[in-house]
Amino acid sequence: MDNTPDLWLSALPVLKTDGSKYDRGHCIVLGGPVASTGAARLAAQAALRIGAGLVSVACDPSSLMVYATALEAVMTKPVKDEAAFDALISDPRVTSLVMGPAAGINDRTKAFVLAALKAQKACVLDADALTVFKDDPSQLFDAIRSPALLTPHEGEFARLFGQVTDRESDALRAAKTSGAVVLLKGRDTVIAAPDGRLVINRDAPPTLATAGSGDVLAGFAGGLMAQGMEAFHAACAVAWIHAEAARLFGPGLISEDLSEIVPQVLRQLTR
Repeated sequence: MDNTPDLWLSALPVLKTDGSKYDRGHCIVLGGPVASTGAARLAAQAALRIGAGLVSVACDPSSLMVYATALEAVMTKPVKDEAAFDALISDPRVTSLVMGPAAGINDRTKAFVLAALKAQKACVLDADALTVFKDDPSQLFDAIRSPALLTPHEGEFARLFGQVTDRESDALRAAKTSGAVVLLKGRDTVIAAPDGRLVINRDAPPTLATAGSGDVLAGFAGGLMAQGMEAFHAACAVAWIHAEAARLFGPGLISEDLSEIVPQVLRQLTR
């Protein structure tokens, strides 16, 4: 089935006239080390722009100043270790997490992902949060008991599920194996759910082949899931919105532009 707004438009979060920012959810983005803060910042801005009421970057104290000086509406939360991370996400107002963009392929990333899944928070897992389980993918799959969206490109997909030979059947197999919604990125992005739903977002603009665009996609998904959108619908929505934003912007696109043009896309969708 091809991805169109008719599939998910009715599930997009709707603002309450008497609501507060807490009604719109709190998305936590896992920050990376000092030398690699850009990916988490892109994801955090994307989550905020698509409507999450609050967004925070959870980072090691050593990189706090980098994030704090680069971000304004996005908050920063220093987390020294797993205990501090557990305490942060135990707040029931934390409704989603985005983990992986330049987080680091290390024990810290793995521990934080497992902690978030154990806490049964809605999670978007991308990049390093997937690769860190390449030696034992079942450790990740066995931990998925809450809404989870995996957003791999083909290389990351292969580390967990094997080489891609047929994008549709492989994505569906991966979703059933992992228990998560799988968004396999590409010009034709495939979105598969464990219950067998399969949607293809076709003909993404080639301008999306730019550094950081995947981090923005993950942030969009985290922002919608923070507001309570179901993982499969959120995945379909962000694949379409991501591509439409690139189409509207046109040549010269860089990843930062995607979040800036999303309000225009949302206005068109809700008109």
